[in-house]
Amino acid sequence: MSVEDQQSGEDLDQEFDAVPEPSVDEDTEPAPGRANPAGPPTGVMSAERLAIKALETRLLGGERKLRRREVAAGAGVSVLSARKLWRALGFPNWGDDDVAFTERDQAALTTILDLVRAGLLTEEAAISVTRSIGQMTDRMVVWQIEALVEDMVQEQGIPDAVARKKLVGQLPALVDSLEEILVYSYRRQLNAGVQRLAVRAEAGLQASEEGRDGDEDDSPLPLARAVGFADLVSYTSLSRRMNEKTLAQMVQRFENKCAEIISVGGGRLVKTVGDEVLYIAETPAAGAEISLALAHAFTEDEILPQARVSMVWGRILSRLGDIYGPTVNLAARLTSLAQPGTVLVDAMTAAALGQDERFVLVPQASENVRGFGEIHPVMLARGRGKGLVLD
Repeated sequence: MSVEDQQSGEDLDQEFDAVPEPSVDEDTEPAPGRANPAGPPTGVMSAERLAIKALETRLLGGERKLRRREVAAGAGVSVLSARKLWRALGFPNWGDDDVAFTERDQAALTTILDLVRAGLLTEEAAISVTRSIGQMTDRMVVWQIEALVEDMVQEQGIPDAVARKKLVGQLPALVDSLEEILVYSYRRQLNAGVQRLAVRAEAGLQASEEGRDGDEDDSPLPLARAVGFADLVSYTSLSRRMNEKTLAQMVQRFENKCAEIISVGGGRLVKTVGDEVLYIAETPAAGAEISLALAHAFTEDEILPQARVSMVWGRILSRLGDIYGPTVNLAARLTSLAQPGTVLVDAMTAAALGQDERFVLVPQASENVRGFGEIHPVMLARGRGKGLVLD
């Protein structure tokens, strides 16, 4: 595998949480007749460091014994090409003398390279796919650790710092189960993606022309989707008055509720940024149902504030797990125009929903929106039917 390093010199976004190879503790000898409060005698690793070392060996599949040139040579590739894949995974730039790798690192590198050698992936695609794995698992690990620490703090009444140290001893009992669930979820999610590609392709193509005349700014983009935003009202002012625990509970409640409603509605949660969630659905009706359910859920919630919600039917570009295009920008603009507890759509989306009895469409005063000029917002409300039903 030999590609020019297009990212040479760029800073890494993430770093591999490596535990340095421990040798001995540097604790001083205690005075005669006194216990050593800092740890065991010189030359002996503390119980905590022994636990960390044992966990690292288990997670990495062995002790670090290889340098980067040895791993690259074993995989039959240059260090330059290997570094591109390691960067994509979020590893730092190890030096030639750093003993940082195990045989499992070499096997993983070989697996990726074999996909390229077999012609199943181009080099560019291999790097992009590898980066998706690195970034998603990095966020997942941080999320899981914080959730476990928070649970220990609340249930055991111990300080945060103590919980983080104690978690090291509990992780070995969790690793295999968490890994099994990860693989299970990946396969389920991949299957769902296959269904969207194949089973729903024809329906998506038919729906993609609803409410359109072919002159829209997003016409060259490949995917027709309903794009929605939900934004908590007065989040900034509320967060300033909350302590860390209360703010964390509010954010978690917001994300959990959004994820549940979007999933039940058959949509996909693209990302959450603070007090705002971005989601997509495959038809205008599905997007409308999700949007109305979100607005209603936060209006009825006894803890969370109301939400402003918007939804736009149009074309998007999907890359790097995110979505782009004028449709996304318009939906974001409409969110700021919506009143708390309501859903706004644009005129084209309203046209796509106009014959559906499940929805009521109420035209609003025209607005001048930056980047779009004059637009004609329409308030979306519930018509016939119950809407999404949550268990």
